[in-house]
Amino acid sequence: MNVVMKIDASLENISKIKEILNKNNIFFSESKSGSRIILSLAGDKEKIDRLSLANFMGVEYLTSEWTDLPLTGLNSNKAIEHKVAQFSFDKNSFLVIAGPCSVESKDQLFTIAENVKDSGASFLRGGAFKPRTSPYSFQGLGEEGYKLLYLAKQKYNLPVVSEVMSIKHISKAYDYIDVLQVGARNMYNYELLKELGKQKKPVILKRSFSATIDEWLNAAEYILKEGNKEVILCERGIRTFSKDSRNTLDINAIPIIKKKTHLPIIIDPSHSTGHWWMVESMSLAALAAGADGIMVEVHNDPKNALSDGNQSLKTDKFSSLMSKINKLKLVL
Repeated sequence: MNVVMKIDASLENISKIKEILNKNNIFFSESKSGSRIILSLAGDKEKIDRLSLANFMGVEYLTSEWTDLPLTGLNSNKAIEHKVAQFSFDKNSFLVIAGPCSVESKDQLFTIAENVKDSGASFLRGGAFKPRTSPYSFQGLGEEGYKLLYLAKQKYNLPVVSEVMSIKHISKAYDYIDVLQVGARNMYNYELLKELGKQKKPVILKRSFSATIDEWLNAAEYILKEGNKEVILCERGIRTFSKDSRNTLDINAIPIIKKKTHLPIIIDPSHSTGHWWMVESMSLAALAAGADGIMVEVHNDPKNALSDGNQSLKTDKFSSLMSKINKLKLVL
């Protein structure tokens, strides 16, 4: 519900309504439409209705539509320019984030970083702390991985992306990483989301394995509610009955997200398929469907990778993919 104030509404009128909303623990965000102030509300609809806000001095009218997503919804914050680490999302842009699943060593990371930079990637990705199904699998280099990513950033002039698995990882990553990633397993970690909302760093929010789109957007709402507006959604595949791929890429999510929210959406074709030979076709399909970018895993020696080698493109295959992406962009 939106409370649309009159053009000549006084600061006292507006402050009185805000005071009532705060007293009743009703969340609201403030925006402008021309000279009018608009308060977008979320919370208990029946409780809000009982406040009879239409009768307050300075109120012109209330909108009838109701949303549980006042910050991520398409009708909110339309004027936000999504600019992440000097990358601007617009109709002509396509963000490509590429790099290894895990940072394994300086030589490995620098070799891959040089390739993805030369091939035209915009960001370098790499895992420092790795959430693994088995406790006996490689868990990452930890904070040392963040430091190596920072060194690669300096050498190759590429902003870097890496996952934070818990609140305590934020401080470890903050000075080294440009974009903080929330993995699929942590989409429901609301305390982590709230803390990320207080940071001055962009956040990539991955969809959980079986999350509905509304659950995913509500997770984004946790981040935006705390003040951080730089959120990128990442579709990474959902679990289905299929045994032919690691997950199933929900390409339907792209137009649905575009219809429901103003937030940019990128696709992870590596985790959604689990097979390197499917990554190219899914990447091009995502571009054609209107995605704002991809996050793809690249490795110089996939057969000996410490994690997810089967879904990682060799460096030459990534170069080929970038060439095809650039050609398709000219057609679309």
